[in-house]
Amino acid sequence: MSGGGGGSAAPGRFADYFVICGLDTETGLEPDELSALCQYIQASKIRGGAGRFISSAAEGENFEQTPLRRTFKSKVLARYPENVEWNPFDQDAVGMLCMPKGLAFKTQADSREPQFHSFIITREDGSRTFGFSLTFYEEVTSKQICSAMQTLYHMHNAEYDILHTPSTNDKDICGSTDDCNGSSVSKLQRFNSYDISRDTLYVSKCICLITPMSFMKACKKVLEQLHQAVTSPQPPPLPLESYIYNILYEVPLPPAGRSLKLSGVYGPIVCQRPSTSELPLFDFPVKEVFELLGVENVVQLFTCALLEFQILLYSQHYQRLMTVAETITALMFPFQWQHVYVPILPASLLHFLDAPVPYLMGLHSNGLDDRSKLELPQEANLCFVDIDNHFIELPEDLPQFPNKLEFIQEISEILMAFGIPPEGNLHCSESASKMKNLRACDIVSDKRNGNIAGSPLNSYELLKKNETIARLQALVKRTGVSLEKLEVREETSSKKDLKIQCDEEEFKVYQLNIQIREIFANRFTQMFADYEVFVIQPSQDKESWFTNREQMQNFDKASFLSDQPEPYLPFLSRFLETQMFASFIDNKIMCHDEDDKDPILRVFDSRVDKIRLLNVRTPTLRTSMYQKCSTIDEAEKAIELRLSKIDHTAVHPHLLDMKIGQGKYELGFFPRLQSDVLSTGPASNKWTKRNAPAQWRRKDRQKQHTEHLRLDNDQREKYIQEARNLGSTIRQPKLSNLSPSVIAQTNWKFVEGLLKECRNKGKSALWSHLLHYQENRQRKPTSGSFSTSGILLDSERRKSDASPAMSPLRISLIQDMRHIQNIGEIKTDVGKARAWVRLSMEKKLLSRHLKQLLSDHELAKKLYKRYAFLRCDDEKEQFLYHLLSFNAVDYFCFTNVFTTILIPYHILIVPSKKLGGSMFTANPWICISGELGETGVLQIPRNILEMTFECQNLGKLTTVQIGHDNSGLYAKWLVEYVMVRNEITGHTYKFPCGRWLGKGMDDGSLERILVGELLTSHTEADERQCRTPPLQQSPSMIRRLVTISPNNRPKLNTGQIQEAIGEAVNGIVKHFHKPEKERGSLTLLLCGEGGLVSALEQVFQHGFKSPRLFKNVFIWDFLEKAQNYYETLDQNDMVPEENWQTRARNFCRFITAINNTPRNIGKDGKFQMLVCLGARDHLLHHWIALLADCPITAQMYEDTALIKDHTLVNSLIRVLQTLQEFNITLEASLVKGIDI
Repeated sequence: MSGGGGGSAAPGRFADYFVICGLDTETGLEPDELSALCQYIQASKIRGGAGRFISSAAEGENFEQTPLRRTFKSKVLARYPENVEWNPFDQDAVGMLCMPKGLAFKTQADSREPQFHSFIITREDGSRTFGFSLTFYEEVTSKQICSAMQTLYHMHNAEYDILHTPSTNDKDICGSTDDCNGSSVSKLQRFNSYDISRDTLYVSKCICLITPMSFMKACKKVLEQLHQAVTSPQPPPLPLESYIYNILYEVPLPPAGRSLKLSGVYGPIVCQRPSTSELPLFDFPVKEVFELLGVENVVQLFTCALLEFQILLYSQHYQRLMTVAETITALMFPFQWQHVYVPILPASLLHFLDAPVPYLMGLHSNGLDDRSKLELPQEANLCFVDIDNHFIELPEDLPQFPNKLEFIQEISEILMAFGIPPEGNLHCSESASKMKNLRACDIVSDKRNGNIAGSPLNSYELLKKNETIARLQALVKRTGVSLEKLEVREETSSKKDLKIQCDEEEFKVYQLNIQIREIFANRFTQMFADYEVFVIQPSQDKESWFTNREQMQNFDKASFLSDQPEPYLPFLSRFLETQMFASFIDNKIMCHDEDDKDPILRVFDSRVDKIRLLNVRTPTLRTSMYQKCSTIDEAEKAIELRLSKIDHTAVHPHLLDMKIGQGKYELGFFPRLQSDVLSTGPASNKWTKRNAPAQWRRKDRQKQHTEHLRLDNDQREKYIQEARNLGSTIRQPKLSNLSPSVIAQTNWKFVEGLLKECRNKGKSALWSHLLHYQENRQRKPTSGSFSTSGILLDSERRKSDASPAMSPLRISLIQDMRHIQNIGEIKTDVGKARAWVRLSMEKKLLSRHLKQLLSDHELAKKLYKRYAFLRCDDEKEQFLYHLLSFNAVDYFCFTNVFTTILIPYHILIVPSKKLGGSMFTANPWICISGELGETGVLQIPRNILEMTFECQNLGKLTTVQIGHDNSGLYAKWLVEYVMVRNEITGHTYKFPCGRWLGKGMDDGSLERILVGELLTSHTEADERQCRTPPLQQSPSMIRRLVTISPNNRPKLNTGQIQEAIGEAVNGIVKHFHKPEKERGSLTLLLCGEGGLVSALEQVFQHGFKSPRLFKNVFIWDFLEKAQNYYETLDQNDMVPEENWQTRARNFCRFITAINNTPRNIGKDGKFQMLVCLGARDHLLHHWIALLADCPITAQMYEDTALIKDHTLVNSLIRVLQTLQEFNITLEASLVKGIDI
């Protein structure tokens, strides 16, 4: 990403231009209108229009600012050479980016430290050029400029005095002046003034290198040493022209995988470039980004960039903007930012921020305005990063980066090994500042302070007080991972053997950079280890594919996502839709052979291949197990070798053919250089003549993609060099002591080739076998022992159920294939094969299907060689036998993965036989809900009890709402149960009812919410194996039979009721203590058989007085009377205590809300709703206490009732209190129509 540009056949020169920018004394002071106007507009937004008093002439020059604070135009004063053909000079861009705020003036009173910053110029073809500029201050010697400044001050002060008459409120003045910090303005204005007789005036100037590649550290040193040469009392050894000529014409770009030493004015400068098999060139200090933002913010910003949100960086320092932008984009390897990228946005281009596209831009702040003063567009989509204040504002609904906690922990370990606190250095705790200069490894190896070297515990103790680590630990504890073994990486480099040719600090920067980058790259290598399988290769040639690119699908997203761990999906499903991912896959499709492969892609693919080889013994199904980075040491070693043995030394600067008297300079001033000696280079490049390494001669660049690094040096050279190195460093091992890893290493190239042969570009042996089988079967309808048409799986009918059931689902391997072929989202054969395996596992038919597939011996002979595993009968039988063990578990590996596909559902409604449903005249409806969604209301044609409909996958089914419109003469319906079957997976759910639906019948309900459970198939033995969801059933609980009224139910004694409550609450507690993936249905535990609702129903039924023989009284009647009592009490204000009052009001509020629901739910349905809401809001125990003391209870219950026994009520309250620690989320169908 942060590599280089391209252009027409560029020679391999280190720098293309040397540029000087500053004040052009001939044209004098020109206000920078655009920049000033922007500042003016921004200031008037802040003032709320106070600017309307200023005359229009003043607006351009912005009289609000004192003249010293205004912006004036800077010019490119000189550039050497005038132009190079491979990188035409862009005067506007360079001028604007060298000094983005224009010229700055200061007096001797201000600080005038030189400032370095880098920038990028992106050309129309996407290629990039890098600029590095050093801005410093020189004394203004021109009398005209000094008098002009003095005149501006006179004008400013006069204007100022007119504007700010004494009547003006002091606060307003303050508000309208940028430089005001609360003190009296007039004093401040005078303080910022310039008096020609008293003050010395300084103006900014900048020297700049424009280079094809981003060697930031080396360029910074070159510029600093040049500046030092004009400010130090002693003149430099040679004229400045010699050094500039040297860097422009005599210093080459280091070839890939090599290091280069060049001479600055005062000392050697070293740079190194990664080889074509390493991560691309990146030369900015990652350390700075983590110190400024902290690891948590960096990961969040990184996630925003990957999902292509708009990103705005904000800082007073241009170099910080550049460092953060370049670091975030470099960490994305192998992906590349595809949108607007302007790390330093010049003030004149502020309107770019309104662009409705993703962008990554950097905005310079003046250090006074805070975030609230910035008017930014579309906040919901924007990630705003205030770098200087360690603050980040995230866009809405940002998904979490996969394995974020473990990822942050791995990064933190590296940072702490380098003494950087993970929460950053800006606003961090004391522990952080103590650690600043303290390397954890130094402490561990320091025997004097009682540490035993190498003991990780001591470094852990040291870090225990660290804020971020403490937060991490708390979070990680909840996920069940132990953090006690927190590692702090120790330096692996053996500096004893190797003398590094750059200073210690610089080497540490290299080390930290590569370690952090490897960790980030490793995340993508792990996440996309098998991405190639899902790339959809075009059927037509490249040209026609390229022209129709917009309409083409290039990646089988559905199949890829179906293989990912669930926690990754929110992030990955969005990431696969980004432009950067699409471009990455397009690149993959365009580069078939190794030679024309994009360099970044080549590095990534080789890493992915290595991971594949390591995982060859484990299944390819992805898990969310965190794999730490294992490539750090190797990457670090490569850099260390380059820095300890410099490959190339550039020609030293030397005297040029200059006229006598040229090259003199004046202390403190950067001179006008002699353009005649700098405008052209030597007649021929000396370094190309050297017969030594062939790689100095550049390949023809036309072949290269312009936007990528200049990495393609002669591949052959590289391999020969590698082979030489290997030959010299590896002694051939004896055959006797070859370990598997040595063999793997030795045969790596061979294995690489093999892998390519086998990978077969998205083909799948299993799917190909299935397709052959399908074709054969279509030709001869039945053959062999299995008839595809005839096998029925009677999965619904339990031996105990003699009642009507659905017609059983047919078992058919071909039919299951057709289901997969009908899923449009799956684009590749590998994806189809995996989906078929998932479906077969969910249906518990994998072993059976494969047995059937392999029973076609002729086909197996045709497809496999004689020694193939599938043709060895014993192994094959054993394999099929092992697969049977899958049938012991209920899998939802198909249902939970293909969440957007259409699925046919079959419904059967079974009315009671005893009371003829045939007379029923109303129009019934049904609504089915599952974990993934609900159907909405489906009208059922009258007298039709069985129907099939299609809708988007509902997931595991949980409830059925059934009801009717109460029309006709006989609008009464007694439903025994409802059954629903997923026609693809065969999962069948039973929803028991056994109650009337009709006004004046039972509890007067016109609709009921039924809770279902998954039926197990009879193919497993009668014992209940691993039912999903689990049923907590106590032996004493009687199954709810078809009864006319719940009052006919057998009465339980208090002991049995207490046991039932205990069982129900216990079931819910167990549910929350299970890992999320293993939890069953919470709805079943609340409203199902033996659930909390039915247990509390028993509590309130116990000892309930039934006044008349023919009229049923329901629990809800009692609750309404209690509500009535509390409401009248509230009006009379006869309330014992405030706490009690709140409970009573809460209780009344809930009862009223349920009674006001537009749904036609009966009294028992309302009771169920109240219990569910009470459980959700942790109010049940309060309500029980309230009702136990209510006088209505005394009237409606007998003395022996459980609700009147204080001991039993107290124990009931204690049991219900245990639900308080759980966050109970109710399914929508249970509380539809209620807004509390």
